[in-house]
Amino acid sequence: MNKLCRQVSIESPGPVVKNCVFNFFVPIEDTPPLGARIKIVYAGACFRRRDRSASITSMSSVSSDLSDYCPTLPAQSSPAHQMRENPTHQGIREGSIYAGYEVAGVIESLGSDITDANNYGLRIGQRVVVYPFDEAPAGYAELMVVPDLKYIVPIPDNLPLSVGALLPTGALLAMNAVFKAYEVITEMSKKRPAEEANKKFKILIVGTGGLALWAVRIAAHHFASTGANNYVDVTVASLRDEGFRLATEIENVSVVQWNECLYEPQLIERTKDVCGGPVDVVIDFGTTSRSLHRSMHCLTKGGVVLMSEDIAEKLMPKFSRLSIEYQQEIIPISNGTVEQLHELVQLVANKTIEPIPHSVFPCEQATEVVQKLCNSEIPGRALLKFHDIA
Repeated sequence: MNKLCRQVSIESPGPVVKNCVFNFFVPIEDTPPLGARIKIVYAGACFRRRDRSASITSMSSVSSDLSDYCPTLPAQSSPAHQMRENPTHQGIREGSIYAGYEVAGVIESLGSDITDANNYGLRIGQRVVVYPFDEAPAGYAELMVVPDLKYIVPIPDNLPLSVGALLPTGALLAMNAVFKAYEVITEMSKKRPAEEANKKFKILIVGTGGLALWAVRIAAHHFASTGANNYVDVTVASLRDEGFRLATEIENVSVVQWNECLYEPQLIERTKDVCGGPVDVVIDFGTTSRSLHRSMHCLTKGGVVLMSEDIAEKLMPKFSRLSIEYQQEIIPISNGTVEQLHELVQLVANKTIEPIPHSVFPCEQATEVVQKLCNSEIPGRALLKFHDIA
C-alpha cells in the first residue's frame, strides 16, 4: 500500500446528485503475485448500488426504492408523483446510467509470479479491458489492481480504448440478454403447434439508452448469423425522442414511442399494433414497476420478460403473483461471462457490430456527467477519461 492515486466513486444517484459522486485519494495495493495493475484510461459512467433490503412487496416500496435513481426528487412528493412528474426519471428509467464496472486501460505491471507459461499472452503496456469481477473496487481510480489475469481481456490495436470501455458491463449485459432471448425463442419453437410453424416470433426491446442500443445492434448480428432473422421480428419501445431517432437508424427494426402523456391502455394497444400482436419475449431495460407492468401487458400468454439481475431483484417480488396469473415468466439476466467479453471485443474490433454513440468527459466532471445522464442529455453512453493515452 505504498502509492496514492485519485479515485472517483459513483453511488446510485440519490435525492441530491452531488451527493452521489465522491473523489478520494486512495492507497493502491502492490501488484498481486498472479495478477496485474492496470492504468485506467477510460471508465464508463456506471454507479455502484448502495446496500438495500431485498424485500419489496408493495407498489409504494418499489417506487420509493427506485426513486433513489432520480437525483432531484422532492422529498415531500409521493412516489407516484415523482415517477410521473420529475424529468430526471427519464434518463434512469431507460438505461442511460446503470450499475456496473467498465474499464479500459494499459497494463502497468504484472505480478512477480507471472511467467511465460501463465501470463495469458499479456504483457506490460498492453491495451486491455477488465471483466467486472466480484471483488472489483468501489470506484474508478487511476490505477486498478486485478487479482487474476483471467479477468483481463486484451483488445486489438484497431479498437480505440474509448470503445473498449463501453463493453465490460453495458454491451456484455445486452449480449447476454440477446443470447438468452434466442434460447427462449428456440425452446418456444419446439413447443409450437404445427399449424403455427410459419408464424414469426416477436421480441420487444424496451429502452433507448446505452443498454437497449447495444441490444438492438447485437440482436441484428446474432439473429442474422444464426438464421433467426427469418423467423424473429424485433421492435424497440423508445422512451425518448433522441432514442427514437437512434433506433430508427437500424435496419429491419420497428420502433414504437412510449409517450408518457398517453394513458396506459393506449400505449399498450399502440405497442401491440406496431408489433403485430402480443410479443413472445420482452428485453426490458427499464427500471420502474410501470415499465415492467406495461411490458407484461404487451406479452403473450406463456411469454418471457428478461431484466437485469439488479432491477429484477427489486421488481420480481411485486410482480410474482401477476406473472403466475398471466402464465408469464420474469428471468433475471446476469452480466455475462469473460468468454463472452472476449467474443464481444472481436466482434466490435472487426466492425461486425458497430459501437453505440458515446461521449468522453474528464473524470473531474463526473458529477456533471451523472446529472446529464439522469436528464437524458447524453446520447448513448458517457465515458470518464483519466489519462491521455490513445
